[in-house]
Amino acid sequence: MTSFWSALPTEGRWLLSTVAIQTLGRGMTLPFTIIYFHEVRGFDLGVSGALMSLIAITGLIVTGPGGTLIDRFGARRVLLVGLAAMIAGCTLLAFATHPAVAALAVVLIGVNFGVSWPGFNALIASVVEGDLRQQYFGVNFALVNLGIGVGGILGGFFVNVDDPSTFTAIFLVDAASCLIPLGLLLGPLRRIRTHAEADEETEAGGYGSILRRPAVLWMALLTFLAMFIGYGQMEAGFPAFARQVAEVSTQVVGFAFAVNTAVIVLLQFAVLRLITGRRRTRVMQVMALTWAVAWIILGAAGLLPETLAAAIGVLAFMGVFAFGETMLQPTVPAIFNDLATDRTRGRYNAINSAAFQGGAIAGPVVAGVLLGEGWDAVFIAVMVAGALGVGILAITLERVLPPVANGLPTEVSR
Repeated sequence: MTSFWSALPTEGRWLLSTVAIQTLGRGMTLPFTIIYFHEVRGFDLGVSGALMSLIAITGLIVTGPGGTLIDRFGARRVLLVGLAAMIAGCTLLAFATHPAVAALAVVLIGVNFGVSWPGFNALIASVVEGDLRQQYFGVNFALVNLGIGVGGILGGFFVNVDDPSTFTAIFLVDAASCLIPLGLLLGPLRRIRTHAEADEETEAGGYGSILRRPAVLWMALLTFLAMFIGYGQMEAGFPAFARQVAEVSTQVVGFAFAVNTAVIVLLQFAVLRLITGRRRTRVMQVMALTWAVAWIILGAAGLLPETLAAAIGVLAFMGVFAFGETMLQPTVPAIFNDLATDRTRGRYNAINSAAFQGGAIAGPVVAGVLLGEGWDAVFIAVMVAGALGVGILAITLERVLPPVANGLPTEVSR
């Protein structure tokens, strides 16, 4: 960590120094948003899942134009608009008692999600290069999860489904936490430049030409499927299954996110050392198998509802899932940014974000339908099959991915 920190430029240190603090509010709301909709506000589980998907739908709509705007005007300006929308959305959601009001709130939150992924990735890629970039994405991910995990613990102890004011409080905390990156962008990071001067080369080459690259297309498909069976279920499928099928308490759900964080924080540096210099596609194959095992564990927890074994199974699921995350998060953004140039970085990261949002759209909808109909076994089977599908896509991707983007020196052949 000491050598990594000393190698970072000043801007990179600013970006990392407040990550855990600014994600604390997100951690307090992440595990409990669908519980808030369904158990506190009384929305139907299918409606609750659709509301969760609306965040991703909005993000998907915004991501494409957002990537173009990042390449034209810079990530900083676009991120400022996104953070303002996030603050407004979280504040409105804190007091939403009708699905229509909640829908407006999640649309505003989705605007931020649509631009924050390509925006912050473009900022990171503009200040760090080479092997340091992959390490940065891994460390950043660990710190994000540290903030989310601590927030999940605090939220699990604080929220009470019989007291709506406790949920109001955590959404207001989430809104307030956005003031930290807002201050960084207006202060120490105000001089970071992520876009090129407008000229013919900058304007040429839209999303169509980028997606015609086989490596980009396969990478987008892999990211979509990974998000569908991964993060697309973290706010919907997993909490709903844990509460409705395994019948564990909100405290167990909160602790599960804490386990997730602990595994990532403890193992991320070790995993980074292991994967450096190795084919990233091979790393993703191992990740896919790990996630398949995780979903099988969660399915087993549902066979013993409202028992200690169910609670242990829920916690074990998050631990195994987190181990897979330590392999996924350093590799995917690094591949996209190694494929991009400085003039197209916003659009490449927007494609990454769009694939992410696409999986996040499908995930909660499928979870809401399957779990709402009581098809618990089918839900688990779909997740396991999706994980194995990620592994197959990684094998295909390896055939078309340039060695450097795959984490190997230029002279190493595929």
